[in-house]
Formats: sequence, C-alpha cells, structure tokens
Amino acid sequence: MAMIALNIMPIAYISKGQRVDEIVISPHKPDFQPEKITLLSTIAANLPGIVFQILQRQDGSVFIPYISSGCKYLSELEPEAVQADFQVLYKLIHPQDIKAFAESINVCHTTLRPWHWEGRIITPSGKLKWIQGTSQPELQEAGDFLWNGLLMDITDRKQAQEKLQESEGRYKAILDAIPDLMFRISRDGEYLDLKSEGANITLSREEIVGKHLQELLPSDVATISQVAIAKTLDSGTLQTCEYQLPTPLGVRDYEARLVVSGTDEVLAIVRDITDRKQGEVALQNLAQKFAKAFSCSPDSITISTLQEGCFIEVNDSFVKLSGYERDEAIGKTSFELNFWVDDRDRLNLVQELQTTGVARNLEVEFRQKSGEIITTLLSAEVIDLNGIPSILAVHHDITERKQVEAQFRFCAQRDRLLAETLVRIRSSLNLEQILQTTVTEVRQFLQADRVFISLNNANLGIRTLAESVDPKYPSVSGWSTNDEAYLKEVRNLLKDNFVRVFEDITQMKVSPKVKAHCQKFQTKASLAVPIMLNNELFGALIANQCSGSRHWQPIEIDLLQQMSEQVAIAIQQSQICQKLAELNTNLEQQVQERTAQLQQKMQEVEKLHRVKDVVLHTVAHDLRTSVMGNLMVLKNLLNQGVESKGAGEQGSRREITASLSPLPPIPSAPLPLSHAQSSIPVSRSIIERMIQGNDRQLTMINSLLEINSCEKQGIDIKLEPVQLSTLLGGTFTQLKPMLTQNQATLKNLVPADLPLVMADGTRLQKVLANLIAHGLQNNPPGLNFTLSATVEAGMIRTQIQDDGVVMSKVECDRLFDLHVRDPQDCCSTSIGLKMYLCRKVIKAHGGEIGVISNRKRGLTFWFTLPLATSSRTNRP
Repeated sequence: MAMIALNIMPIAYISKGQRVDEIVISPHKPDFQPEKITLLSTIAANLPGIVFQILQRQDGSVFIPYISSGCKYLSELEPEAVQADFQVLYKLIHPQDIKAFAESINVCHTTLRPWHWEGRIITPSGKLKWIQGTSQPELQEAGDFLWNGLLMDITDRKQAQEKLQESEGRYKAILDAIPDLMFRISRDGEYLDLKSEGANITLSREEIVGKHLQELLPSDVATISQVAIAKTLDSGTLQTCEYQLPTPLGVRDYEARLVVSGTDEVLAIVRDITDRKQGEVALQNLAQKFAKAFSCSPDSITISTLQEGCFIEVNDSFVKLSGYERDEAIGKTSFELNFWVDDRDRLNLVQELQTTGVARNLEVEFRQKSGEIITTLLSAEVIDLNGIPSILAVHHDITERKQVEAQFRFCAQRDRLLAETLVRIRSSLNLEQILQTTVTEVRQFLQADRVFISLNNANLGIRTLAESVDPKYPSVSGWSTNDEAYLKEVRNLLKDNFVRVFEDITQMKVSPKVKAHCQKFQTKASLAVPIMLNNELFGALIANQCSGSRHWQPIEIDLLQQMSEQVAIAIQQSQICQKLAELNTNLEQQVQERTAQLQQKMQEVEKLHRVKDVVLHTVAHDLRTSVMGNLMVLKNLLNQGVESKGAGEQGSRREITASLSPLPPIPSAPLPLSHAQSSIPVSRSIIERMIQGNDRQLTMINSLLEINSCEKQGIDIKLEPVQLSTLLGGTFTQLKPMLTQNQATLKNLVPADLPLVMADGTRLQKVLANLIAHGLQNNPPGLNFTLSATVEAGMIRTQIQDDGVVMSKVECDRLFDLHVRDPQDCCSTSIGLKMYLCRKVIKAHGGEIGVISNRKRGLTFWFTLPLATSSRTNRP
C-alpha cells in the first residue's frame, strides 16, 4: 500500500481540551509572530499529546522555544522544567528504546526527512507509556535545526495490540469494528490479505488479493508505498504516509500507517482523512482571515504586556491613529511613548483587567506623536502569550464625536445663557443687576479671565459699568479716562459696528497708550463687541484673556454679538423706564382725577340701578295687579251665564251678556246710569283668548321678578337627600291634567333603586314641568315623552325625550340663554324665561342642563344632579 511522508507545519498542535491561556511560549523564540499564536491556540485545542518546537544549534546545544501544557499530562513534567533542561524528558525513555530513538534522530538529521519514532517512557510516578513522536526538521539560515513536532500517548493502542495477539477471537472482533481498510502486504508489494468491512471500497476482495501495488495504484503512489514498506521492514518501526487517490466521489485524501506484521510483510491501516484535510485547510484559511482582520481593522489594535505595557504587536490603524511607525512602537512601552495623557488611566485599566479579565468601552484620552490629544473607547482582554500575561486592546477613535458633542453642549449653554438674559431683561428693571449678572455668566461660559462692559459717553469719556474678573488679575472696575486721543482710537476700533478680535495683543498695531493700557491690566488677548443704540456707539462688551494668547472661536464671537444686542435692549429699556418715571407724577395725578370721575359715574350708575329696580317692581306690581283683576273678571264672565244667541246661526256663535253693575264706579268720570246698566254681548272665544293672554302676561311678570331676584341675591335652594323616582312620580301626578289636555303620553323608565340625590324638590318639580311644557307648547297634540335616568361619575343623569319637532344646533345652544326671541312666536318670551330659570336652578344644584336635537325627530332634554354621598351645596 502506498504511503507519503507527513509534513508537520511549524507550531501546529495543542493538547486536546487545553485552554489558550495554558499555552507556554518562550519570549525568546526567533520567529515568534502573533498570527502563529492565534493559529497555534486554535489547532492545538483539538489535538492530544505534546506540541513542541526544539532548536538544535550548531554547537550541539538544545533550546526549546515552545512546548504545550500537554507535557504535564503525558510525561508528568511541567513545561517549564522541560524547557529548562531537555535531558529530563530524554531520561524518561525506556532503556531498551534509547538506541532506536537515537538512530531515528540521526537519520532525520542527516536526511532532513520527517522524524517518526515509537517507544516507551517511564514517568516519574513509575507508569509505563508508549509514545509516538512525529516531527519535521527545518534547516535555519544560521545552520541551526528547528524541530516542529508532536508526541502522542499510544499506550492504549499498544496494549490493544498485545491483547489482540493474546486472543484471535478478540482480535477479529476488534478488526471488524474498525472502519479503516487493513492490508497485509509483502515486501515486493503483493496484497496478501485485506479487511474491508465497514470501509468504502469499490474493488472486491478477489480483485485485490494477489495483485501488486503497481497494478492497482498510480505509479507515483505505488513507488512511495514500496519505499515505505521497505523502510518499515528494515527499521521495524511504524511508518506513516499520506496520499491522494481518484474515486467515484472525487479525489480523496488517505493516511496509511504501516507496521511489521510478519516476516517480510507489513500491516497497512488506511484511513480516509479527506474531512480532516479539508478542516486543516479551512483552519489555515480562518487563521489568514484573522490575521487580515487584525491588520485591516479600521480600529487600532495592539498587543502589549500586562505589567510593563510593552508593545508586542500593533496594526496599521494604530500607526495611523498614534502617528508612531510600527518599528517605533514595538518594543517600547506606552509610557516611553508618552501615550497616556493621564497615567492613572493605565493603572485603572490594569486593575480592572486583573479583577475581571476584561474591560469594555472605557473612555480614555491618548497623546499622539504630534502632541495632539485624542479620545478613544478602549476595550481590552487579558491573553496569555507563553506564560506572559498580555493585553489585547482595541481603540475606537471618538475624538470627532466628542468634539461634536462639546459643540452641541456649547450651543445649548449659549442658548440657555441668551434665554436667561432675555428673561432677566424682560422681568427686571434693575440695569446694574442685569449687566453684572451678564458679565459674570459670560466669563464663566467663555472661561475667560475678564469680561466687562464699558460706556462711551461724549461728556464722561469711557468708564466701566460692570465687570467680572479672575482674582489673580487686576480689575478695571471704576476705571475711566477722558484722554481724547485714547478715546478717538478706541472709538475708531469699534466704529461701524465691527467686532474686534485680538488673539495676541503683542501683534496688534495700536498706539503706545493702548499698549500701555493692556500691559497695565495684563491683557494678552481680547474680544470686543460694540453695543449700539439707535445706530450710535454706546459702549462695548469686552472679554480679556490675561493668562496668554487665545484663539477666539466663531461660536464665542457669535455669543458676544448676541449678548451685546441683549445688553443694548436692557439699556434701552432702562432709558425708557427713566422717561416713564419722569411722566409718572403727571400720570398719577391724572389717574387720581380719572378715579374720582369714575367713582362719581359709578355712584350715578348705582342710582340708575336703584331707579331701575324701583321702576321694575312698581311697573311689575301694577301690571300684575291689573292682569290679575282682568283674569278674575274674565273668568267670572266665562263661568256666569253663557247663552246661545242667534238661532239662525245654528249655535255656531255663542255670546255672553256682561253686566257692568258689579264694577266699582269711577269717581272722576261717573257714567250715566243708563250706560252703567247696559249689557255688552261678548264672544266666548274672545274671552278665552283674553284669559290666555293674561295668563302669559302674569307668567312673564312672575318670571321677570324671579330673574331679577336671582341676579341680585341668587337662588335660595334647600338641598336635602331626595329619591328621584319618588320625586318624579309626584311631579307627573301634577302634570297629568296638562298631559291629558294635550293628548300626550309619558313613559317612565326611571329605576326605583337609584341612589339618593341632593336636591330642592319644589324647584326641581318646576324644572321638570317647564321642560315638558316646552314640548307641549311647541308641538301639536299627541306628543309622546320618555323619561330615563342613569348614574354616571358620581352624578345622576336624567333625560326627557319626545317625538316632536327638531331644532337647529344654534337654537339648541341658545335655548337656555336669556335673550330676545322671535316676536312672531306668541309663547317665545315666557318659555325663554322659564328655560333660563331652569338652568339657574340646575346650576345652583351643582349640575348641568342641555338639549339635544335627535337625528330623526324630537328633542332630548337632559340634566345632572350630584349624588347624596358626593354632593356639594353650590350657590351662585
């Protein structure tokens, strides 16, 4: 069976189940790279045994850059002990296997072919283990040999082989359970026997047994296999080779392991390793992707030691972010690069990593090579590199975002300052307080050393009105000057409403007097904004920096311009107030005169109201007496003799002979007896209409008197708990004659178990009577009423619905108002007054009243009354 040599990639194995932080890596490894560490950590986690890398120098010394922590499991020795002295591992080899081990090393060293060895070791605890070693030597540029390999524990397999030899039955059962192909092959390459159960093979047993390698395998594979068979028989050791064969499923990868099974014959165990090969390729591709992700990440990524902060590896984004080239950073600490703005940030990071092992989104400031400060979000984790705790850190630059946020905060503070200043100007007339508060808040906002407001006066010169200054610097408060040359120069600087920005006073082209003034008050930078009143220079709002030169930002200049406008408004407002104060004396006198006149007029109006009340009561009393007298006479006439006249008229007309003798004589104009005793025939219908007219007049007069009393004194109601159903029942009994006369019906749907309400029963009965009377008087006979009541939100809502005519929304809205109604409606005035009184009564109860025009026909009157438990006595 053909076989090829196993080529082991450098740093390619970690013991199965081993954690990444258990890997032991020497910091002195010549070709140490982070990419290989990532690949090593990933692959070694899935393989058993010891992964090692041994450097054999030309002088014969041995150095171990790397050995996995599987060493402890396999040999019971710590990886550090083996790195310190390789001989401790050599001393574990069984005495009978030392010679074969030395020969295999010499052969591999001479031929540079892969090293394969199987032998026994005796662990410090006395355990006997079979070990299989595989390695690939690499010749270095300096002439040294670098061995990359794997040691695996094959004790179980060896013990299994011994047991197979002891029992043929057990041997066969085990063979049947193995899915791999097994061949017995002679030295000359003839297939002696095979075991193919459970394996995917396309040829039958008869087509294989008795054939030679050259007959079944490609020539190159057959040649390699023949060499491996010879080597296995000559050395008596396990030989492993890998090869590819075309199959119906495509090209497949196979691994053949050859051992001596008899005289001039070998046993070849062939396994399909296509999936493993594909996994290795995928793993290599994944490692490449991780390496590319590290180098191509837009965020800065660094690997540095945990304790010292020495950079081990950085990506291109770090170079771009920090300004340091890769060679400048690697091998240097972050302190040597002066990377940290605040060294405490580094200490806090280390403490958090030592506590939790991870840090997320820490906002940290760093200093670039140019000296510029940047802000980043730092996320980091602790990783173990060959036993050295290291930090894998990612820096996301948020400098621009922080600048935008600061700009937003600055704008918000500016807007707040302007708004507060505007509020103070509008709410206060104290100019001195407004100006002082303004300069104080502006200085705090700008973080300037001095802010003041100066006044430009033709007579007084220049003087300071308000100032806020750092105590470390001299104050300009109270300073003034009348020097015409100085005043002229300063005014020229601020004329035409121009803002003057001086970032460095020493660079300013001014007269010696102005420079002396700046030196006296230690002014190094200045920002001056004129204050204009009516297009004239009134003064200036000035900010000074005394600690050094300063670059004034546009938003700061804009703030001072807007503040100067607000100060101008405050000054103008103060001037207006002064003018108003001057006019105040005359105005007060005028107000007093007007007040006296108004009081006189009010007294006259009061007299007119009293006259109106006297007239109203007098006229109403006289009208009421006259109407009541007319009613008495007319009703007596109607009830006395009613006789039919005019038989020819067939009773269609009835007349009444009225005797005037019962009436008292009028002394001033006595009538002759003949006239006094005469009889006057009157039609019955005329008398009935006169009675109706007098009834309406009497009702109207009573309503007017009641309304006048309500407007002056309010409605006097006596609230008490009332059962609504009982009250309504009594009301309907009183209304029954009126309903019968108008052929109307009333359906009472009010439940008998309603809660008590707070009401004046007498006045509430009048309200119900007025609402029903409204429907009867505005509709033909035959009207139908429906009465209902429900409890809603602590109130009882009562509804009276009829099927009469409808009203417009405007009429519904005005029904309960006191206003002049249609004069053509004979009943409009009296009904209107009653509706107005109804609302007054319901309001006095603490309820509401209204009317709804139904969609099809009729109206729905409603009103609410408070329950007895939650009522309040409301009096208008």
